[in-house]
Amino acid sequence: MTKVPLLFSPLAAALTTPPPARRLAAAATATAAGADQAPAMSAATGEYPVPVSPPYPAASKDVELRRAMTASSRSAAYSSAAVVFEDEWLAVVDKPAGVYCDALLSALPCSSGDAATRPNLHLANRLDRDTSGLMVITKCNKVAGKLVKAFTEHKVKKTYLALCIGYPPMWEKIKICSGHGRSKHGAWRVYAMSDVGRSLPGGSVVRDMNTRFEVLGINGKGQFRESSNLEIDETESITVQEKAADLTSNSDVKNSMILVRAYPQSGRTHQIRLHCQYLGFPIRGDVKYSGVIAWNGVDYDGHALHAESLSFVHPVTGLPVTFRSPLPSWANEFISTME
Repeated sequence: MTKVPLLFSPLAAALTTPPPARRLAAAATATAAGADQAPAMSAATGEYPVPVSPPYPAASKDVELRRAMTASSRSAAYSSAAVVFEDEWLAVVDKPAGVYCDALLSALPCSSGDAATRPNLHLANRLDRDTSGLMVITKCNKVAGKLVKAFTEHKVKKTYLALCIGYPPMWEKIKICSGHGRSKHGAWRVYAMSDVGRSLPGGSVVRDMNTRFEVLGINGKGQFRESSNLEIDETESITVQEKAADLTSNSDVKNSMILVRAYPQSGRTHQIRLHCQYLGFPIRGDVKYSGVIAWNGVDYDGHALHAESLSFVHPVTGLPVTFRSPLPSWANEFISTME
């Protein structure tokens, strides 16, 4: 198992003339620096571990507030969920980007009608506001308990697609293992694997976070393929032990468009987004985690992350089931250019 900082190639300094892209400035101001120095000083006395990913850009607050207000309006008007599968115990729905998860409960056809016969709907899983894709809604408490437990114990297999802008990886498949937790000011950050189990400000602890990735295409080169079993495939493994090279803010590093598929092995908050940032290719539009907010003259109002598939054992029938979501427009556009 490799334990290295993610400096991918000595060619980095030679890659110049990036295409038009705009990112929010990294929080390298005196205020942000001071925010990171406090955990560093605590770590020196043995109190708190130091995160190895950067803090939120200072300007991301305004962008996130604007997106949250837009999503609130969309969610209030959302009235018809796209149902992928439904039986008497559960429904699998396709959440659009920019809509809050709870809006799907009232958008199911079975949510209306007589209160006495209306099912007790419950979200078995959640997606970030700007993430699109598959969600499971259960119709009774017993089924809800079984499925929530399956998600919590990582018995549900999930795949995601992400369109990223950043440094092109030198690998085709990889597994990244790191720590995950909240820093002093409540931001989710990547931590070294060796910090797993250590206490964090606020009383939480660093937890393990593992994701497998495969590259599907870079700048139109590649081939889209169905998901594979990366648990069986031989995959290079990286254990995070120190800060990654800050490739995203380096004007000498080429900005490439990269389509990846992610296989989260744990269920941590913002897991795929954090690992993409650490690997040097943040998700397009993901302002919290160094993603560009404009690319080739287009401004984006959300990040390009899609919950592509879900596989689990049906909590009532006991049969294995797999569901796939239609590809979002940004994925279809990228795939159409692939050679």
